[in-house]
Amino acid sequence: MEQIMEQMQIFTCLGKGHGAPCLPATRKEWEKLRQEPWLAQMCARIEKGDDELKHRLPVWTPHCAEFKDNHRAIADAVRPLNRLMLDFDEKGHTEEILEKLKDAANPDINGMQILLVEESVRRGTHVLVELPEGMDAETAQQLMKEVTGFEPDKQVKGVDRCIYMVPEDHTKFVSDKLFEPVISSNPRPVISSGVEKSPEISPCATLSRDDNHRPVIPSVVEGSHESLSFKGIPYSSIIAEWWRRNGGEPAEGERNVKLHKLAANLRAICDNKKEVLMQVMPRFGLSDVELKSVIDSACKEPTKGSRLIDQIIGDLSATLEVTEGGTLEMTEDAEAVAEETGVKVNVRALPIGLKESLVGVPVSMHMPVLCGVMPICGAYADQVEVEYCDGNLQHLGLMSIIRGEQASNKSVVKNAVDIWKRQFDEEDALARKREEEWKERKKGRKANEKAPDDPKVLIRMVPVTVSCSTLLKRFKNAQGHTIYSFGEELDTLRKTNGAGSWSSKYDIYRLSFDKGEWGQDYNSDAAESGVVNVAYNWTMLGTNGALRKCFKSDNIENGLSSRILVAEMPDASFSKMPKFKRRSADDEAKIQEAVNRLRSATGFVDTPRLRKAIEDWVEERRVEAAKDIDHVKDTYRKRAAVIGFRCGVIFRLLEGKESNKCIEFALMMADYCLSQQIKTFGEALQNQYVDASSECQRYGANHSVFDRLSPTFTRGDLGALKPDCSKSGLRNIIMRWKRDGWIEPVDKDHFRKTSQRPNVPSSH
Repeated sequence: MEQIMEQMQIFTCLGKGHGAPCLPATRKEWEKLRQEPWLAQMCARIEKGDDELKHRLPVWTPHCAEFKDNHRAIADAVRPLNRLMLDFDEKGHTEEILEKLKDAANPDINGMQILLVEESVRRGTHVLVELPEGMDAETAQQLMKEVTGFEPDKQVKGVDRCIYMVPEDHTKFVSDKLFEPVISSNPRPVISSGVEKSPEISPCATLSRDDNHRPVIPSVVEGSHESLSFKGIPYSSIIAEWWRRNGGEPAEGERNVKLHKLAANLRAICDNKKEVLMQVMPRFGLSDVELKSVIDSACKEPTKGSRLIDQIIGDLSATLEVTEGGTLEMTEDAEAVAEETGVKVNVRALPIGLKESLVGVPVSMHMPVLCGVMPICGAYADQVEVEYCDGNLQHLGLMSIIRGEQASNKSVVKNAVDIWKRQFDEEDALARKREEEWKERKKGRKANEKAPDDPKVLIRMVPVTVSCSTLLKRFKNAQGHTIYSFGEELDTLRKTNGAGSWSSKYDIYRLSFDKGEWGQDYNSDAAESGVVNVAYNWTMLGTNGALRKCFKSDNIENGLSSRILVAEMPDASFSKMPKFKRRSADDEAKIQEAVNRLRSATGFVDTPRLRKAIEDWVEERRVEAAKDIDHVKDTYRKRAAVIGFRCGVIFRLLEGKESNKCIEFALMMADYCLSQQIKTFGEALQNQYVDASSECQRYGANHSVFDRLSPTFTRGDLGALKPDCSKSGLRNIIMRWKRDGWIEPVDKDHFRKTSQRPNVPSSH
């Protein structure tokens, strides 16, 4: 995605009463905007029904090139153009209309010159014409109806009318005359700063943004306030969202009341500066004197914060991401990704290191990258101990698998991990050099010469295909540190199964989650023997096929699958090539600073708020699972909570405090981990448990098995809802519900729901 912020400063103006200039568009600017991938993505989503997004599209005013004070109104039209945009609402007829126009007069119709034919956002048709002298809009509309057989919208004729911009592939015909300078039909010169402007203008008119269309990214001009944004968010975006949440823009008779309320709330983020409010407030026809009166009145009210304004700013912040230049860039597909994955990463809320890991990464790949770097973060912070909500001490053991089909851009995870592991690589290079020198001395010694002592070097980075014997040696020399591996192909590990590597290592992986004991004992000096506490984190990339082959029923049932943080790459089928950006040297330096923070953390780190939040989260999932008798969710919720907790500890170490953002991050990671474990491994347990994903589809969050039962029910009623459950299984369900106080027996076969309904702890 290009620097949208920069482009919008070229292609947009502030609209009603904001005072920034509307800029005429050259052909180059026009075509560049229409070629932007983000514009095509927005229009595609709007066509699928995302109506709210339509109001974020850039707009242009084809009937007028300039408005007084940028107030888009008929009375303030300074340079109207003798042209008309004909809007045909019927969908799917653009090619047909174009052919009829070409056949009519090649393409001059009764003196009208065709300048542009395009599909609208919703696949209607726009036809822009240059009107001959003396022809009015009504006549042109009637003639166009006769030529095309379709009736245009008669309302689209006002000089202040704006049109949504569409992508390049919506453009069916464009005349060179659209970009040729013409003389305005109202050749009044406009005086600005004592300089008379020529009435000769670009007929492409003004690319603009109305106050109704968000987010508006303003052009800041010389002489205006130094900033028209708050914490990087344009005031126009904040105002547009305010209207949306407060019943819309003022209707007739309520203008002053609504503007007063808006000003009273905006002042909290404008530091009570009236000059700022004068620039950012919409006017709706108010003069400067009238607007100043509204602002003066609003500023006399007692100062108080606005919770709604704070919420708006928080929500809009979540739709922005930091680009490599440190500016803010809108992620237009953030909502779609959140809808698909259930997770929305607030990049601006991330601590040092994690934020820079996502620089230049498409928003659809944020979670795979975050999940990919979590294990190496935990490996660096291996001198930390934390208390979990069950009272036990833990280390930050984490294992991630990033799954996706071939050519799904899994390398975006590798690129991030490569920066994180630089310190390991540099230190290991020296250690491996010492080890190689020792091997050479040992190999070159004379028969009667004593072998040199093993240097027992600390090597932290090992390949995933390392033999169990060598891995045991690395553990023995680890000096209390965590070993880390990164594997680009899970299938490579699977193919070593013949030598027993995978079958043996899954025991090591399971034990490493909680630093369990593992070892082997051989009589031969050629093989390593011993018992160690396993501390081993890793990140692996692999296709879905390789994952299925590695994780069959035995590997799933033995608990390994519940210990793995799985992330899914976005489906790349038939999709356009994603755009990546390189991290700057400053971004990479911040990741190294993050590494230093993690390595310097030692001893016990207390996280009471995080413990409580995770404890509540795992209880919420328990209640959900119990209501649906969902064994899969009940199995995976426990370790998903541990994984989310450990990710939260890493966040806390990087940020330096146990903040609300830290807790939100931990809960987000726990939610994502649970959903991905169920999605990836749940099907393999379907012979014993109900597949949680299909259970959710059948019943939904508010229609669990328990909720679907009548206030008084029988075992037979429960059996009808759980036909796959045995009699003993139904008996266990009844016993569990009775134990939890959800039901009480009426007689042998009848049960009544109690007032103690299933509930969950309050959210954080």
